Amino acid sequence: MPGTVITFYSYKGGVGRSFALANIAVLLARWGNRVLCVDWDLEAPGLHDYFRPMLQADPTSGVADLVEDFVAGECRPAAHITRLAHTDTLDLITAGRPGADYRGWVQSVDWASLYDDGFGEYLEKCREKWTADYDYVLLDSRTGISDIASICSAHLPDRLVVLFTANMQSIRGAVEIAERANAARRGLPFDRPRLTILPVLSRFDTREEYDRSEEWRRICVRETESLFGNWVHHTVSADVMLRHLTLPYVSYWSFGEQLAVQSESSPGADQIGFALETVAAVIAHEFDRTDLLEENRDAYVAAVRETNRSFAYDIRVSTQRSTMDFADELIAELESLGTRVGKSLSGDRSLLGKAEDNAQHLCLIVDGKVSRWQSAEVELFLHRTLGQDRRVIPVLTENTEPNALTGYVGNLRYLRSKGSRGLAGVARDLMDQLNGDIALVDTGDVDLVDLLRQAAHALLRPASWHLVGEIARDLVNAVGAGDSQRAQALGEELAVMTRSRLGENGGRVPVPSGTKEALEWAESVLGARAKGTSGGFTGYLPE
Repeated sequence: MPGTVITFYSYKGGVGRSFALANIAVLLARWGNRVLCVDWDLEAPGLHDYFRPMLQADPTSGVADLVEDFVAGECRPAAHITRLAHTDTLDLITAGRPGADYRGWVQSVDWASLYDDGFGEYLEKCREKWTADYDYVLLDSRTGISDIASICSAHLPDRLVVLFTANMQSIRGAVEIAERANAARRGLPFDRPRLTILPVLSRFDTREEYDRSEEWRRICVRETESLFGNWVHHTVSADVMLRHLTLPYVSYWSFGEQLAVQSESSPGADQIGFALETVAAVIAHEFDRTDLLEENRDAYVAAVRETNRSFAYDIRVSTQRSTMDFADELIAELESLGTRVGKSLSGDRSLLGKAEDNAQHLCLIVDGKVSRWQSAEVELFLHRTLGQDRRVIPVLTENTEPNALTGYVGNLRYLRSKGSRGLAGVARDLMDQLNGDIALVDTGDVDLVDLLRQAAHALLRPASWHLVGEIARDLVNAVGAGDSQRAQALGEELAVMTRSRLGENGGRVPVPSGTKEALEWAESVLGARAKGTSGGFTGYLPE
């Protein structure tokens, strides 16, 4: 799937456009995306200054050299990329080599003549190469209305991020460029859909003059409301959306070129990194699922932050002190199946201070009832989980009645530890749930697979073996019909028949070949799992 080209544009300077692009690029790369930043602000370049600590040497070429390649009849889209240090997923194309020659070159370029000579087709080839190699290509555009701004706002992008401040020139200029860009795209000889526009209210100070700031927020919403129509969920208002897309003014970050998101790794709601994360998450969600953003901003961000994330543990087992030994045995069984398992103990406050969870799934060992601490742990897990494939699975001890479970946990599919299945069976069922495997029938507290294996090693009279074979065949038929109740009853009958006769030799013989075949087939059928499919299983012995 090709990457997405996103232009960052502002009608006027001084809105923090390059600052926003650089920080959002770092976030997208941190979340596992391949990102290329391109400085198309040729008249006032400076994007590379934000990445200076990551530059191993001064860049020697950039966008200007791409243009010169076209004039020379060459096409080398990747030749002018600067690799940044300390990352494998974030690269940069600067505006070009600085110096007096560069300034003269910028002033002499005739963009209209270049397009007449086929520069548009050349840019398409560059675009194809970049979107094949990167998930996101972020373009830092020239301000105002110009030929360069048109390249970045109409020709190249799939999405347009428009930054503006709370004054009418900036607001109306942002709306105007969005309208002009879509009008210009209709005349392009390339296949381009209507632009999706992300309005970002930047450098907005609400700490003083609160009433005045709210008045201007209403003005901003009114003037930009049309830009939200084709991508924001119908239940989400423009006012709510723009509040999420507001970058606050923080004087500290107005000095120099700094990457705030590198200093604010776990930002609070009053820090600029928090707002930058929100904007980056909207981009990473492809401008989608804004209803989830309104419902739970932290989970919305976490959903993209953890999309490409590798967890330290596949599952965390949460236990009370009364079930510590039980938890340790279950963890040992899970680890024997190749599962990476972590453990949390009720009252462990270190969980509360972590910005992210280190386990993909949560197993809740419930002894009698869900403790208040476990309820809080589940709530925290769900808060970080919205929109992700992460699950909570309760495992009930023998002292726990399912009807005693309340709230969210009471509606979950649970596992039982009692019966012949033991913790090994619980561990297998737990992994089946995590892998999306569904048992063809619910065998209750009896491990029918283990029971069939034991039966195959019993010593019985020949007439009894005939009955065992019939039970095995009936079990297969019950599984094929999805009849869990019948399968459980047959399991109980098989257990009674074989348990009292194990090890007794008088007149008893090992399992005959025909009955052994029936037992093995029943074992394979009961051990089968379906991947969430509703298709039936015939379950009959092959003839």
